[in-house]
Amino acid sequence: MADSGTETPSIAYKVFTFEDERKNARESLCVSIPEVLDPQFGMYVWPCAVVLAQYLWMHREELRGKKMLELSAGVSLPGVVAARCGAVVILSDAADRPACLENCRRSCEANDLSDVPVVGVSWGEISPDLVLLPELDVILGSDVFYDPEDFEDVLVTVFFLLRKNPKAEFWTTYQVRSADWSIEVLLHRWNLSCIEVQLDQFDADTPELAGSNLPGNHSIQMMKITLKTEDAGQKAVHRASP
Repeated sequence: MADSGTETPSIAYKVFTFEDERKNARESLCVSIPEVLDPQFGMYVWPCAVVLAQYLWMHREELRGKKMLELSAGVSLPGVVAARCGAVVILSDAADRPACLENCRRSCEANDLSDVPVVGVSWGEISPDLVLLPELDVILGSDVFYDPEDFEDVLVTVFFLLRKNPKAEFWTTYQVRSADWSIEVLLHRWNLSCIEVQLDQFDADTPELAGSNLPGNHSIQMMKITLKTEDAGQKAVHRASP
């Protein structure tokens, strides 16, 4: 008789090796990331994740002790790299996608990260898990600006987190898929500022990174998003008031 229970997912582990030859002594970091043969987008590595992970690796000396949250982590490549570099990381994915949350845990197990919590955070929803998140320095998100229908929900969540943590920054990489897609109007609506980080500043302007050809010839960009100065200042004053 066929087993009527839940089938074990087919998992393949992909190895990424980040290297840095800027110093006399060559440094490297190897991480193993599980991909699940599943139609859900969050179950395999996308090019933007490799680029964001490269940024984290090249700035690893600044990460130690930083409190970071990865949104829609899925396979969690950036979050895993940050944790391996000494950051205090929380991984998250949509609360209604348990398979993605389980894959976050699987990524932690594959890289001997036993103290990285995984929580359900859905874009645009102010849930108890979101409200109860601890203080953060950095929010990570790779390719979260994928579907224009979700852009505002993503920024609602980012805005909420930045209002709670006015000195924090949202580091995100995204793939340019259409010249008509823009978040500029939404950034203005939610009182957010952004600066673009050039890929050549962290050796990510090549078709191959970390031993992977995923970046290829895709047009990938990186931004750092923060609260506009006046809003961050007002929040800090409000917190300091009796």
